[in-house]
Amino acid sequence: MSGPTPRRLWKYATQCLGLAAYFQAPGDGRQAPQIPAHALVWGLVIGHILREDTYAGVEALVRSAARPGLGISRRFGDDALAYFTERLDPAPTRAAVATLLRRAKRNKTFAARPWIGLAVDGTMTTCCQAAVCRLCRPLRRDGAILGYRHHVVMASVVGTTLSVPCDVEPYGPGDSEYAAGQRVVRRAVKALGARFADYVVADGEFATAPFLHAMGELGLRVVARLTANLPELLTAAQRRYALGPPTETFVEGRDQVEVWDAADFDPWGTLRWATVRVLYYRQTKATGEHVEALWLSDWPMAEVDSRTLYRMAKSRWELENHGFNEAKTRHGMEHICHHDANSLLVGWLLLVLALAIERLYRLRYAHRGRHPVRAAIELVRQLRINLARVLTPDTS
Repeated sequence: MSGPTPRRLWKYATQCLGLAAYFQAPGDGRQAPQIPAHALVWGLVIGHILREDTYAGVEALVRSAARPGLGISRRFGDDALAYFTERLDPAPTRAAVATLLRRAKRNKTFAARPWIGLAVDGTMTTCCQAAVCRLCRPLRRDGAILGYRHHVVMASVVGTTLSVPCDVEPYGPGDSEYAAGQRVVRRAVKALGARFADYVVADGEFATAPFLHAMGELGLRVVARLTANLPELLTAAQRRYALGPPTETFVEGRDQVEVWDAADFDPWGTLRWATVRVLYYRQTKATGEHVEALWLSDWPMAEVDSRTLYRMAKSRWELENHGFNEAKTRHGMEHICHHDANSLLVGWLLLVLALAIERLYRLRYAHRGRHPVRAAIELVRQLRINLARVLTPDTS
C-alpha cells in the first residue's frame, strides 16, 4: 500500500516525534480502566486528522471494519470518550506538544527564517443556552443574559513559514483574555525552553506596560499592535509619519509595501523602556486595496530591519488563519463533544496535538525528494482511501 496511512502516521508520531511514552501514559485518571488509554487518545487524535471531530464520528470509525487500519486495538463508544476526557490530566498532552516542537526545532524544521515567534490571541468557540460548566461565560445584552459562551486563548509558533499551535488556555467568568494570554505564554516558554522563541506578537489589548515587562523577563522581544489604548504614542506616530516619505518601499509577494520606522519615541509613564520603536506600514494589494497598521516593539533597529519587523507583525495573522480558522472550520473546535470543563480543555489540547502532528508530517516529513507538498485535504483523502482498502491476508 503506497502513500500515507493512519498506521504510518502513528509510527511517525511515536517514533519520529518521540510521542510513544505519551501515548502509553497520557495522564489517565480512570480508577479501573477497561479500554487502554492509548487507544482512546489516538482515536481522538486520528479523528481530528481525518476530520471526524465528534465523539460519535470517532465511535463510528472504531466500530467499523476500518478499525485495524487505524492502529486501534479495541472498540469503544462515545460514552467511553466522555468518561475518559473528564478524567484525563491535561498536563501530559501539553508536555507532548512541547516535546514534538523541541524535536522539530532540533531537526531544523523552523530554520527557514532567523527568528521564531510566538503569537497569542483569544477567540470564542462555543455557545449554549444554560451554564453547565465553570468555563461558561454569560453573554449579556441590555442587562439580560442571552446565553453562555466559551473563550480560549491560543499560542502558536509563527514567523518561520510553518505555523504550529503549541498550547491553549481557556478562561471563564471573572477571568480575561489578557490574563489568560500571559499564562499561556509563560507556560509555553517554560515548556519549550527560554531560547526556543525570540519574540511574541500580539494585538493591541496586550500592549500594556505589565505585559511588555513580563515578556522581557521571559527573554522575549515584543511586537504589539499600536491602537487607541495608547493615545499619546499613537498621536505622536501619526503626526510624525504624516509629514515625511516612507523609510523603505519593497515588494512582498504581489503586494507593494511602504514602511515608516523609527525607534526614538518616548515611552508612556509606566513603561520601563528607554525608547519605543514604532512601525507604520501601508500595504497595497494587487486588487488596489490598502491595508494600514501601526505596531510598537523593543527590537533594536541594528538587529531587525524594517522589512523583517513588518514580517513579524504580519505573522500575527498566521494564528488567525492557520490556528483558529483551520481549527473551527475543518476540525470542529466550536463543537461541544461533552459539556464538561476538563473535557473541553482536553479536547482543545488534543486538537492542538493533532494539528501539530499533521502539519509536521505533511509539510516536512512527507515532503522529501520529488514528493510535492500535499494540501491538507489531499492528505485527508489519501488517508481515507488507504483506510478503505480491503487488505487481503497472506495465506502462503
